[in-house]
Amino acid sequence: QMQLVESGGGLVQAGGSLRLSCAASGRSFSSYELGWFRQAPGKEREFVAAISSNGASTYNASSVEGRFIISRDNAKNTVYLQMNSLNPEDTALYVCAARVPGYNAGYYVAEGSEYAYWGQGTQVTVSP
Repeated sequence: QMQLVESGGGLVQAGGSLRLSCAASGRSFSSYELGWFRQAPGKEREFVAAISSNGASTYNASSVEGRFIISRDNAKNTVYLQMNSLNPEDTALYVCAARVPGYNAGYYVAEGSEYAYWGQGTQVTVSP
């Protein structure tokens, strides 16, 4: 079992930056792929970014490519999301999730149903 707790959300102006953190409590943090998803009111949950268990590979949604950077520190059991050039469309609840990749490592990383553990989320609001 794993618990995930996000932090770092807040209110920023368009064009600004924000860094989110997700701290995990579990025995095998380094065995999991980690992902960030977001959900805005009235919209479906959306994949944002993911990172492989050893941090060697990252995956980004096209909507955030070049603006967001995902990283992890396995020694601290923490995954991060650096968000730059924010715009109002980025306003959402950002949620961290963990997945056991197994044979499908690097595949289906954008599928929420693949992730076994989810945090409560941290709110990001971007004003015009």
